[in-house]
Amino acid sequence: MNQDPQALAEATAHAMYESDACSRWLGMVIEEVRPGYARLSMPVRPEFLNGHAICHGGLMFTLADSAFAFACNSHNINTVASGCSIEFLRPVQGGDVLTAEAVEQILSGRHGVYDIKVTNRAGEPVAMFRGKSAQIKGHVIPPAEA
Repeated sequence: MNQDPQALAEATAHAMYESDACSRWLGMVIEEVRPGYARLSMPVRPEFLNGHAICHGGLMFTLADSAFAFACNSHNINTVASGCSIEFLRPVQGGDVLTAEAVEQILSGRHGVYDIKVTNRAGEPVAMFRGKSAQIKGHVIPPAEA
């Protein structure tokens, strides 16, 4: 059965999230998903703080990378990162909530480029992430179920 693109994006996100023990364990929540787009949030728990008592950059990266994954897989074609980079813009304190918004910039053939903005609870940008994707064989949800 063919679903409309929005329903397919939501079903794909649900299937991925159920298999994503890391994102669930870190407390990530999918706030919104649509074709080529995902917005996730994550609380900054005390164990996320580094030796400077600010959020570890690796955890900010992980949130951005997860939003990237949900956005680039929203078309129900298995897609992985082929490269990415992040710029850290300001420190994040414990107890804050981070939101990562991933937006597809271009999807051409098997390759895509996505920009992910990470903001704090006040809506201030704390990091910018750019991910490059590559589609691989298969589907997140088998076509017969999609």
